[in-house]
Formats: sequence, C-alpha cells, structure tokens
Amino acid sequence: MSLTVTTPPPSASAIPCACHEDDASGHEDHAALLDSILAQRSLTAVFQPIIEFSGGRIFGYEGLIRGPAGTPLHAPIHLFKTAESLGRLAELERLCRYVVLESFAAQRLPGRLFLNISPECLLQQDFHEGETLRLIRRLELNPSRVIIELTENKPTYDYKLLQEAARHYRGMGFEIAIDDLGEGFSSLRLWSELRPEYVKIDMHFIQGINHDPVKLQFVRSIQVIAECMGARVIAEGIETAAELNVLKTIGLALGQGFHIARPQPAPPMQAPEEIVAALRQNGVAVFPMGTASNKTVTARKLLKSVPVVTPLMTADEIFSIFTRDAELNVLPVVSHGAPLGLINRYRFVDHYARPYQRELHGSKPCTRFMDNQPLMVDQSMSLSQLSRLIADGAQRHVADGFIITGRGSYLGIGNSQDLIREITEQQIQSARHANPLTQLPGNVPINEHIERLLHRGSHFVICYFDLDHFKPFNDRYGFRRGDDIILLCARILSEASDPERDFLGHIGGDDFVILFQSHDWEQRCAQILAHFDQEIEMLFDPQDLKARGFEGGDRQGNMLFFPLTSLSIGAVSAAPDEYRSHYEVAAAASEAKKQAKLISGSALFIERRHPEAAKLHPAVFPMSEREN
Repeated sequence: MSLTVTTPPPSASAIPCACHEDDASGHEDHAALLDSILAQRSLTAVFQPIIEFSGGRIFGYEGLIRGPAGTPLHAPIHLFKTAESLGRLAELERLCRYVVLESFAAQRLPGRLFLNISPECLLQQDFHEGETLRLIRRLELNPSRVIIELTENKPTYDYKLLQEAARHYRGMGFEIAIDDLGEGFSSLRLWSELRPEYVKIDMHFIQGINHDPVKLQFVRSIQVIAECMGARVIAEGIETAAELNVLKTIGLALGQGFHIARPQPAPPMQAPEEIVAALRQNGVAVFPMGTASNKTVTARKLLKSVPVVTPLMTADEIFSIFTRDAELNVLPVVSHGAPLGLINRYRFVDHYARPYQRELHGSKPCTRFMDNQPLMVDQSMSLSQLSRLIADGAQRHVADGFIITGRGSYLGIGNSQDLIREITEQQIQSARHANPLTQLPGNVPINEHIERLLHRGSHFVICYFDLDHFKPFNDRYGFRRGDDIILLCARILSEASDPERDFLGHIGGDDFVILFQSHDWEQRCAQILAHFDQEIEMLFDPQDLKARGFEGGDRQGNMLFFPLTSLSIGAVSAAPDEYRSHYEVAAAASEAKKQAKLISGSALFIERRHPEAAKLHPAVFPMSEREN
C-alpha cells in the first residue's frame, strides 16, 4: 500500500498513468477533474480492518481513499499520480486526511485509525503547526487513537528532520507506523531512524508464505528485530487461511488483507466469525520446507595459505623450505600473482635425493620439478562441482590438492582431505534437516515442530511409523528395492496427511513420523495401512508373494521365514501440558511403536494410558484386534 492507496490491482504496472498520457486534451481533462474533486471534496473514505492475532479483535482500521466512481481518477494510483504531476499532491493529501478522519469519527469506528501520510507532508509547516491535530480534537477524537502511517514513494529523506518531526508528533499523543517494509527504497533505514511503534510488512512477503521458506525466514527475522525494538508487526495482504495460520504461528501481532475483510466505506465493527474461530484455535501451521537456510559452500571455504615460491627460485631453496616445515606437502609456484604450477614434496624429495641430482640440479630453477598442469579452480566453485572435477581428473590431484584462484589470480591452495571432511559435514547437516532420499524434513525440523506445538499448548497426536522385517527384505532384494519401499511409504504417508495441518517427517532409514492435528487421524492411519498392504505386494517376486514371505537370515545369522514386509504404527495423543519437551514426546512415541511391532502384520497401536487422550480421541473404527 502506498500514499492513502489500497492494494493496487495485480497488473497495476500495466495500467497507463493518467498524468503520462500523450494526448494533451486528455491531460487537461484530468486536470479539470482534479480541480472539481478538490473543490467539491468528492472523495470517498474506505476502511480496511486490522485485527489482533491473539483472539481476533479488531485493533483498528487503515483509512484509504477513492476518487469519484466512474471517472478516470477513481483508482488511487491514477488520482495521486495526476495530483503529483500537477504539483497538487500536498493539497490532495490534506483533503484525504480530512475526509478519512471525518468518516472515521462519524461512524464511531472502534480502535485505532492508521492515517496515511507521506514523509514530505509530515515535514510541511501546516501539518507541523497542528492543523490535523485541531481537526482531530474538533471531531472529539483522542490523538492516541490516531497512528501516523508513513508511506514511502521517494528514495531519500532528511532523516534528522524526520526524527525531530516524529518526536514532535509523539509529544502530541500520536504513534508512528511505517508502511511496506521490504518494498520501498529505504524502509529499513527509516525503521532504524524513527523507531516506530508499528511496522507493516509488504504484502510480497506475506502472500504465499505458507509455501515459500525464504518469505517465512524474512518475516520471522523481522519479528525478532521488532521484538528487540519494542515494535508491533502488521502483516499486509493476507489472502488465504493458510497464510493467516502461518503468521499466527510465527507470533505476529496484527494483520490485514482481503481474507479478513476488503476496504469498504462502512466496514464491519467485528472480525468475521470464521476468522475469529481460526485465530482462537491452538493448533500451529506446518512451515514450508526448502533451501531457505541452505547456502552453497564454495571452494573458498577450503582456502589455505602456504609459502609461495617464484619460478626463479632454485631447487636447493625449495629443498630448504621443505626441510624447515615437515607439515608442508606442496609449494605453489606463482609469478606476479599468476599461478604456474605445484611442487609436490614427496615427488620432489624422492627425485632430489637420488645420486648426483642435487649436484646436477641444485642451482637450477625449481620449475624443473613443478607440475605445470595442476588443478586450478575459482573460489566460487561449489564443493559438489569440485569433488566431481577431482574424481574425473588425474590421480595426482588427490594427493597434490588444487590451487584456488580469484579472477585468475592466485589466492591459496586446498586439499582433498579438507574437501571430503566439509562434504561429509554438509551431508550430515543436510540429513538432519531433510532426508536425502525422500526429501522429507529430518530430525531438526521434526523437533522444532514438536516444540512449537508444545509451546502453544496444542493438542496433537504423534504417530511413529516403522517397517517390519525391512533388513531381511534388503538382504534378499538389495538396497535399490529397499529404497523403493521407503519411497513407497513416504508417498502413502504424504497422500494420507493434510499438508496444512499435519507434519510429515523422515527420522531416517525406514522410520517416519506424522504429527497429526487432523481430528480424523485414526481414519487416516487406517487408510495408510490398507494402501501399504495393497501396494507392497508389487515389490515382491511372484514366488515370495505366493508363499506370503521368504527365507532369510536374522541379525544373528539364523535362517528364518519372514512374512511380507508390513507397517507398524505407534500412536500417542499429546494433550496440552502433558509433555515438557520433544524428548519426552519422542520417547513416548518410540515406546508405542515397540508395542505396535509386537502385533502380527500391519498394525496401529494407540497408547491409551492417559484417560484424557482416550476421551478426546475415541476409536471410530474397530481397533481391538490390533491393540494390547
């Protein structure tokens, strides 16, 4: 949103601006229309509710403006651009404030009024002298109910003057908000300089936040900064229930958007019942997973500084350098910043120690012992690309390492040992966040989601899924078909869970977990078991399928007959305040899973030792034959 303007249409950039038309007569018509609007005060105020996420109460309204209906200046984007081109923007702004304030007071709307004002207008003399304040008092409004919302449409401000103006208006009782954080030219600087009481996040970062991990991280970061600065965050442009749920889970204070209510001349005094009901639910959103937190690690991470030699240095000098430093394996040969090659310690010493070699070559240039075709990589190369390059290259590169350059100039060297260590660490960290086979969330996001549920006091059910006789299956059919079972399981679990309410994670191997907030979780588990038993048969050979099992060795090497692979589910209902941490939840789920595996075939075991859980989630289909 910009200067007293509501959300522009999706293709606003394609709408021709009234003040940029080539037709002179059209420009004159718009000028005459603007004259009429200002003279007759023919503007209409519309108001969009801003609600509190903690309970759904209307906190206030943003006052917006519309030109005369059916005219070229009805849309705010045309109205204000025309006024700006004619040098009458300040005059239009002043009238907008009057119309919005008078309409707000006349309707006796509850809560606060967010009054859009440009920073340029804030510094004007008439505003500074209290013209707007006198109107507010005449309308019997308390200045503390009016929030000056600064809109940004120019790249630079005199921040010192703005700070003085903000102090002046706060002294009168006003509070300050900044609009469209993340969209404008210098909104972060404006936030830092003015320390507003309210910060509005641009709708770009709100819309689709339930699917975009980058937007999620941006908004979470802004929330953390706002908490440190004592500001309240307002999310603009909320258009779906899923977006609202994510924002509520993050902990934002306030929000507005079409999903809550559209701007209208006579806005509702209360938020819609369905919005209030959604906000009062104690469930949490399932955050999107992706690569938001993953950054590409490059060859620069492996950069090491070692002594550099020039091509004019002698073999004797190289021998002395290696003799002084027993840890030095290679020496790069560099001339005027350009890398020429590498001298490997062991090949050099082996050759140099032979009879008469020192006498023959000791005073000769060291380039005679140099590998003039070393592996050279730019510092920006990713580690995965670098590892493939070494694997496909000459064997000596594994021992020698590689030269790291920046724009062709020598920076340092790297070695294969550090590369392997860093890639291994990356894989470990990646597996903790997302399983490499299924790409489902791993242990870290699983535990984080449990903690969010516990912190909010949500009622949820954790189901622990484990394949029965999976190792014997792997031994008989190989790891490739074992991966097929894991992928099959992941697909069935994904199809049976609600992506907006239920969190599906892959602990590792053949172990999965779903954190259900869906009330029909038992039916979903029954569906999972039925589909698994039906589809698993496609992964067995005909003879094993006919025998309903196969011969294989157990963990002690004893030959046994194993039935077809089945799926065990251990379920634990977690009532509010029943568990203190994700460790306790995981332990309870693990115990329930063990009980499920004692039952023959695919089975669901529900831990019913807590009477509250049994009362809240009674069985809705026959389960007695599967339970202890």
